[in-house]
Amino acid sequence: MKIGNIDLGPRPVALAPMEDVTDPSFRLICKEQGADMTYTEFVSADALIRNIAATTRKLHIDDRERPTAIQIYGREVEPMVEAARIVAEAKPDILDINFGCPVKKVAGKGAGAGMLRDIPKMLEITRAVVRAVDIPVTVKTRTGWDHENRIIVDLAEQLQDCGIAALTVHGRTRSQMYTGRADWEMIARVKENPRLTIPVIGNGDLTTGADVEEAFSRYGVDGVMVGRASIGAPWVFREIKSHLAGNIYTPSPAEMFALIRRQIRESIDRIDEYRGILHIRRHLAASPLFKGIPHFRDTRVEMLRADTFAHLDDVLNRVEVLLGENGGSPLAAQ
Repeated sequence: MKIGNIDLGPRPVALAPMEDVTDPSFRLICKEQGADMTYTEFVSADALIRNIAATTRKLHIDDRERPTAIQIYGREVEPMVEAARIVAEAKPDILDINFGCPVKKVAGKGAGAGMLRDIPKMLEITRAVVRAVDIPVTVKTRTGWDHENRIIVDLAEQLQDCGIAALTVHGRTRSQMYTGRADWEMIARVKENPRLTIPVIGNGDLTTGADVEEAFSRYGVDGVMVGRASIGAPWVFREIKSHLAGNIYTPSPAEMFALIRRQIRESIDRIDEYRGILHIRRHLAASPLFKGIPHFRDTRVEMLRADTFAHLDDVLNRVEVLLGENGGSPLAAQ
């Protein structure tokens, strides 16, 4: 699959953009684990043009993680154009426009998935951003605002006509948020449209190599994007890529603990001890490494309340010993 002149190879698997998740350290780890492409956290156009420090920091890209896309969102043409030009100066490989974020503070103000209620404005922004920069511009969106307005098949053509180089479709409507099942049949309809020539990337409910295999073989997408399944589990990319290659890879607890500890240390180094640990708690809470351990509730609470590296590392050491005593995996501990 190619986006502009960027060749991602056959059946690429990308790390989805996720706010408070896809920081530089996590992106690089996922790249090392097999992600073919990474995306930054989404960047507010308004905050970027106001030079808000917390926003401008999101533009940092480590060359080792490339190819990387910086994703922006906004609801007005001129701020999006100005933000796109600022982003281009940071030299990402791709600029992605977020028309899919469903959360109230974004979509409720008309940005993100809110643009699905104002298609003329969405198209105006897309055309203007494409004209404003010399790097490939892509779009990530949803199937529609709600079940009665699943417009993605026609919208995909309209976005292509605006000049985008690829389209990512999350198989849910905005009204679904992250509930229910992603509609991969709808994603397949987008891909099957003979008038659509740009790559179509599918997103939604991809958690295993078998899921990704089906996305390619049954639904025909050009690429896939993995999001929530990677939180606290960056090794999922190695599992998926191994499956696609016809192999079986299951990370050992030692490998998983090593990656979790690396995330903690690098989060602390990037921010500071207290806020770095706060940032990483989402990964700890979601990680499958801690699923299925019997009588784990009190230890889990302690782990998620630890506010120093020494305390958190002590908890992890105890859990690692516990798993070792019970066969080396959470399932074995049962």
